[in-house]
Amino acid sequence: MPARLERTNDFVVLFANVNGSGSASANRLFGRAMIRMGVPVGSRNIFPSNIQGLPTWYEVRVSEAGHLGRRGGVDLMVAMNPQTWDNDVKSIDSGGYLFYDSSKPLPPSKFRDDINVVGMPLTEICNKQYSDPRQRQLFKNIMYVGALSQLLDIEPEVIEKLIGELYQGKEKLLAPNVEAFHIGRDYARKHLNGAIGLKLRRCDRVGNKILIEGNAAAALGAVYAGATVAAWYPITPSSSMAEAFQRYCQRYRVDQDGTHRFAIIQAEDELAAIGIVIGAAWNGVRAFTATAGPGISLMQEFIGLAHFAEIPAVIFDVQRGGPSTGMPTRTQQSDILSCAYASHGDTRHVLLFPAEPGECFEFAAKAFDLADRLQTPIFVMSDLDIGMNEWLVEPLAWDDKRKYDRGKVMTFEDLEAGKDFGRYLDVDGDGIPYRTLPGTHPTKGSFFTRGTSRDRYARYSEEGPVYVDNMERLLKKFDTAKSLLPAPVRRNAREATRFGAIYYGSTTTAMDEAIGMLEVNGIHLDTLRVRAYPFVDEIIDFIRAHERIFLVEQNRDAQLKTLLLDTGRVDANKIVSVLHYDGTPVTAHFIVSGISRRMQEIMPVPLRRVAS
Repeated sequence: MPARLERTNDFVVLFANVNGSGSASANRLFGRAMIRMGVPVGSRNIFPSNIQGLPTWYEVRVSEAGHLGRRGGVDLMVAMNPQTWDNDVKSIDSGGYLFYDSSKPLPPSKFRDDINVVGMPLTEICNKQYSDPRQRQLFKNIMYVGALSQLLDIEPEVIEKLIGELYQGKEKLLAPNVEAFHIGRDYARKHLNGAIGLKLRRCDRVGNKILIEGNAAAALGAVYAGATVAAWYPITPSSSMAEAFQRYCQRYRVDQDGTHRFAIIQAEDELAAIGIVIGAAWNGVRAFTATAGPGISLMQEFIGLAHFAEIPAVIFDVQRGGPSTGMPTRTQQSDILSCAYASHGDTRHVLLFPAEPGECFEFAAKAFDLADRLQTPIFVMSDLDIGMNEWLVEPLAWDDKRKYDRGKVMTFEDLEAGKDFGRYLDVDGDGIPYRTLPGTHPTKGSFFTRGTSRDRYARYSEEGPVYVDNMERLLKKFDTAKSLLPAPVRRNAREATRFGAIYYGSTTTAMDEAIGMLEVNGIHLDTLRVRAYPFVDEIIDFIRAHERIFLVEQNRDAQLKTLLLDTGRVDANKIVSVLHYDGTPVTAHFIVSGISRRMQEIMPVPLRRVAS
């Protein structure tokens, strides 16, 4: 008999299904049941870009300690897809469990000697119970959830309540689903009792945390920030943000008389979308677009116009795998460079790096203040993992006393008082000029907005000194941005160390767990989570203070490292890249392995005395 993993409130379950089989809602039900029992859970939906037929996986990370990133490895595989069987079985940790549909016998070569096999004839049971083919498929999903709830000690009342919430108002579906759930439980109790050593025990580690996707949180942040215009073109994985913004606006931006205080426009393409945003923002409206890497590529020319003409705009880039179509339903941090330098010529943009939906909400709201303050496009760099997966986070918070920062806008009274107005005139040395909004004054404060070179008073000029003066002011403004951005988050190791690690965005949850694993192995690292670009001095100082820096990224070309080297203030030899870019969210095990391997390369091997 193989060894058995025996764990409580700390394991990984992976569901292997076929896309379009109706498994997603059943798998989500399974994960939410654990949360209702007070156990923190991190879920990842890894799905193909077609409608149905291809493999899909749903990972549930159960961690009473609160580690919600991907750990790596599988303790319990729920194998429901014959196409991926071999790889799915291979991924199970030794001593782990394989739960499968045993309606058809499989040869011994399809199993492993070091794992525990738990078979249940799901198809056979469903064929006896139901005559409709679609019912057989859908109820098989609920049936295996029922069996797993029995095997893992999940309280049945919790799942029954979740089923009731799922089918509220659809009573015809409610009773059959509850029945299928109990058929699965009853079979497992009679035939599989004690087959799995993984258990769930009720605890109180969830508190008042909420489940929310990053795209929904960002959309709500835009609402709270006062955004009233959104222009977008559908693209995975950002479309759900525009859809969420519409839902929130219909709830919060419609007057009692039915007047809509918002405009949401599905443009003919991404270039038109950003053009609409720039036009609205030029008129004083807070506006944004949501897109992904291919959309950023199409927006380049208009982004350059907004940068050079100094017009506020907010761009949410929910990153995916590229280039070209790439992997549209996989996650990466692959647009860092394309956004930092978007457009042609000497151009640099402000980037924000949220780590989870709570920061998506926070940074979304901040992005609109920054755009107005700096009069420039601001990029919020989310990704598919954050944007389209449900995360367990603290309730989103908003200070009702908070006031919007509209930046340097000259009023009617300012112009009447005779204040000198030059649209590109820097009066206080921070690189940011004053602007006026259309209709502010009947005779004063007007200017011509152009994408060509001009002087401080917006008068057309191609003279070299005038162009240089303007470009250097833009650099000064970019430097001013540093003082307005979210500060990096530093954490010192428990022991003094010469080594550090830098990370950002959705790598955060896995990285937090990896640091603890590395400490157990005797590797101590000071860490710094970067939350924005341009980089503040604290980041540069952190690199200089350590012998080596491990920089964890989810792209092939070490794009954040390239930005750091571009500052000209850090030694390239100090930075060791740990890169993960297969389209799945990075795991703690991958980070530990990568850093440990590179640490062995760095640390000298002690010399051994040779006997004479």
